[in-house]
Amino acid sequence: MSLHLFSLVISTLGLFSAFNNGNAAVDRNLMAAETHDFHIITVSSLLPDSACGSSSEGPKLPSSSLKVVHRYGACHKQHKSDSAPTPSQILTHDEARVHSINSRIIGFDSVGNTFPSTESVTLPANSGLSLGTANYVVNIGLGSPRKDLSLAFDTGSSLPWTQCEPCVGLCYKQHDPIFNPSESTSYANVSCNTEMCNQLNIRGCSGTTCLYGIRYADKSLTIGYLAKDTLTLSHTEIIPDFYFGCGQQYEGYFGQIAGIVGLGKDKFSIISQTSMKYGKIFSYCLPSTSSKPGYLTFGKSEISKAIQYIPLANSKEFYFIDITAIYVGGQKLPISPTVFSTYGSIIDSGTVITRLSSEAYTALRNTFRQQMSMYPMGQPSRTLDTCYDFSKYTVMKIPTISIVFSGNTKIDLDSTGILYGFSSSQVCLAFATNTGITNLTILGNVQQKTMQVVYDVAGGKLGFGPNGCA
Repeated sequence: MSLHLFSLVISTLGLFSAFNNGNAAVDRNLMAAETHDFHIITVSSLLPDSACGSSSEGPKLPSSSLKVVHRYGACHKQHKSDSAPTPSQILTHDEARVHSINSRIIGFDSVGNTFPSTESVTLPANSGLSLGTANYVVNIGLGSPRKDLSLAFDTGSSLPWTQCEPCVGLCYKQHDPIFNPSESTSYANVSCNTEMCNQLNIRGCSGTTCLYGIRYADKSLTIGYLAKDTLTLSHTEIIPDFYFGCGQQYEGYFGQIAGIVGLGKDKFSIISQTSMKYGKIFSYCLPSTSSKPGYLTFGKSEISKAIQYIPLANSKEFYFIDITAIYVGGQKLPISPTVFSTYGSIIDSGTVITRLSSEAYTALRNTFRQQMSMYPMGQPSRTLDTCYDFSKYTVMKIPTISIVFSGNTKIDLDSTGILYGFSSSQVCLAFATNTGITNLTILGNVQQKTMQVVYDVAGGKLGFGPNGCA
């Protein structure tokens, strides 16, 4: 197989006191002061640990579950602290993710961007979302016999893909051995004249073999064969004839993950491909810190009875939700509901920091600052403008933030979903303005921490439950 096979043009395409480290006495009043409207937190809970926590195995999960770990956390077996991006770098990638979502929302995709190489490949400008913030990974098995792969999971993507030998174009370095189709007895390429090939948004042909292509908003791209093989979640959960992208050519940065598990809505997502088995239902819990595990579960297994459901909008792309109000410390913010209804809202596992319209963010920021006025302000970051210096504190009292959805369903964020820590001297409110022209609200993964989040796609509803994982 030579590189010229990929020379193609793919088109169509209050009491705010705390005790500090110098005080011998603990402020017992503060420790006893937590109410529904306030959280008592420690600085250490906001910063990553260098070692995987003692509960690293997490709760006992059903066979249709995968353990979720942070891509740059101590519980990821392939993690190396010296290769992890800084919190600032993560937020820079996050901005690219938000930009690509905004572009997709308004149909900003264009055709005709040519990649410089000895043989040109043309793809739409943004046929996929930026993956720089695909921070959570799961291990799946692919092939017969199975080969374990560490893949990022993403509710904003659909086509699953992984790098494949022989990499006739150019593959990037990844932690796992690159999947070799010749070693799997159940592997097969998909032909061009099939319905599945025609379902691809971006496709081409190499002889009679179907090709896929995705170009991400950060200029990275993946091109390869559309293929099918056996997907293994556990020894009892096996999905034959699972369609995926068997990547042969890449450009850009993917961070040494082996690929993507798409949890989006279209025909190629793992949710759609396993619909007969799991009924288009999945749930996950993102851990409180990068040094603890969470889970991703397919089907109805182990869904908490405490789940509160809200409607999911009937959309072809993204998981749209209806936010109507926000509370800070029990105080309803002066935001007209039309601010949310006019611009729209989505939930996204790949966006880190929740983005709000300028009107909503200003109201949130001002109220939060008022209720945190006894703490010294810290240096703002490029993305986050409301930061605090907690270097002289061990325990703080912060206001609860609650989001109200259609049907008057009120969800309290976990304490770990309110602040984003760079260091003890720079801990910031984990919300920002969506600077794109859409003013879209994006509920990010920081705000989803420790909740069991249930996607009943077939039933058209999304659920939240407290204390889903540590």
